[in-house]
Amino acid sequence: MLMKLFTLLKLVGLLGAIAYTVSPQLSSQTLSRLLPAGEPVHSGSSTRYTLVPGSIYDGDTFRVSDGNQEIKIRLCGINAPEKDQALGTASRDHLRSLVAQGNGQIILTKTDTDQYGRTIAEAFIPLPDGEAEIHINSQMVADGMAYVYPQYIGSCPNAAPMRTAESNAKSNSLGVWSNPSSQKPWEYRRRS
Repeated sequence: MLMKLFTLLKLVGLLGAIAYTVSPQLSSQTLSRLLPAGEPVHSGSSTRYTLVPGSIYDGDTFRVSDGNQEIKIRLCGINAPEKDQALGTASRDHLRSLVAQGNGQIILTKTDTDQYGRTIAEAFIPLPDGEAEIHINSQMVADGMAYVYPQYIGSCPNAAPMRTAESNAKSNSLGVWSNPSSQKPWEYRRRS
């Protein structure tokens, strides 16, 4: 029995050494496939920015700076209530509170540019411990402060975790899901 345990420990140590040696050489796409399903990750092409103070307009739009220019950002695959809708101001304030946890630092994975010239992106907030990050797109949906935007979710690298987050928020009647008669922002805009 002791010999089996010793052999098992040697095998675990060997696998750990192999993983340590090989992992830095793997692409970000390969690493993301190796992570547990549903775990949002940003790609190697992500860039760190600084939030422009006072620029969070609503629950899915803000501006960042790269030190040279300001860039308007629209969060990929989600749609927050408009400011004059129920929970519109709460959604904006919730986004502000999430971003504040990173002391103004935001990591963006750009996916596209919209018709208004805004950069479409997934956003990650690095937490002070240096280990963890908040995937803003998923967190806004998970907290019931935004909807998955069906028309645009397909272009998001982390669409699956966002869909799961929405399913959980809906099941738990969180935020926008607490009122069955709540109007989705795209329907609200169409009727206004």
